[in-house]
Amino acid sequence: MAIRHGTMLSSCDIDSLVEITSRKTIKPSSPTPPHNRILKLSLLDQIMPPTVYGTILWFFPNHNASDFASKSSESTTTKSKRLQDSLSKALVQFYPMAGRVKSPALIECNDEGAHFLEARVNCQLSDLLIQPNPESLNHLMAQNDPKTANEALGSTLLLVQISVFNCGGIVVSVSASHKIADAASLLTFVRAWAAINRDGVLELQLGTPEFTGGSLLPPRELSLPSSKVNLEIPTQSLVTKRFVFNVSKMVSLKEKIGSVVQAFIPSTSHLVLAIILKCSIAASRQCKPESSIKPTVLSQMVSFRKRIVPEKSENVMGNWFWPIQVLFKENEIELHDLASKMRQGLTEFRNEKASRFKGEDGFLVISECLRERNDINSANVYRTSSLCKLPLYEMDFGWGKPAWVTSLSVLKNIILLVDTKEKDGIEAW
Repeated sequence: MAIRHGTMLSSCDIDSLVEITSRKTIKPSSPTPPHNRILKLSLLDQIMPPTVYGTILWFFPNHNASDFASKSSESTTTKSKRLQDSLSKALVQFYPMAGRVKSPALIECNDEGAHFLEARVNCQLSDLLIQPNPESLNHLMAQNDPKTANEALGSTLLLVQISVFNCGGIVVSVSASHKIADAASLLTFVRAWAAINRDGVLELQLGTPEFTGGSLLPPRELSLPSSKVNLEIPTQSLVTKRFVFNVSKMVSLKEKIGSVVQAFIPSTSHLVLAIILKCSIAASRQCKPESSIKPTVLSQMVSFRKRIVPEKSENVMGNWFWPIQVLFKENEIELHDLASKMRQGLTEFRNEKASRFKGEDGFLVISECLRERNDINSANVYRTSSLCKLPLYEMDFGWGKPAWVTSLSVLKNIILLVDTKEKDGIEAW
């Protein structure tokens, strides 16, 4: 089945258009030395569930489409082989990502490798980009392949899917288990992989990855009622929507809020979150009137790696974020209420807790945060994570920079924020 060029794809269309052509395991090109075979994780890594993966998708158009049409299979084979070879080389430096989960606090760096899927998509890349459909994008992510999910999820730490379109466009989807990587760590890895694929060697200025979280914030036994970050995957069917907010059109809203709350102008991301949260609360109360008597909590994923490792923040791997809880009372539903409370929660966390996530003090602050979370279990909970201001569009595997970058999550009631390519807007999923 083929789709006429220029047709907007639905999830049903792409389901029949995507074919997994190969499933492989890519191992490091050199074995991991014996002294690096066991990696002790940090306390933050320890409490992360291994079955939740952070995924970023890069969409690369084919800038030589006329040449590609005459020698399609050769061009595809060459690019795929190079990606596999460069991934194998990158895994030498990032050796834990080729390992397996041994226990909640340990990774066995046994070189078993990353899962690598190749897919063929029987349409043009531009057809997918006309109006991106979340359900369509799911077919471009390795963890949604049933065979991969059955064999790899929860033990394999790195999943990659390369999807090639009829025009020669390529989507590179990279998923890393939250057991070992947050968004910044994932980007550090992909940036190194892209450099090796493009130039044949790892750029010196990128530095060497450091897996030192276990010494900065050692793992511990936690005896709290719930000592894991609650990121478990829901079993019910969920619906995902995409909204694009133009930054310039939000200026008047910011000024309006500033006139209500003296000396307060919300950030663009907080204003976007406030708009979505306000609509979500209203919809929830209409569908479930009983929810109106519950408070609302926004769980904001906040990075603090620069406060813990200021000199090497980009190269220290692992998880260096925490979900801070912002509690809204039943009557706090206006944009200025929501945005100002978010700013207050973020400021308090940064001033009082962010720099404490190391050593013995790190154990104490995590215990405090987990107790606070357990105290608000009866609330209506929404989550948010932001990739804004990260260099997502700087990835270059040798084919030029991507036309689009996005991320998806399988979690319930989560809001993902990503900058648009021109930095003139924010995409919210």
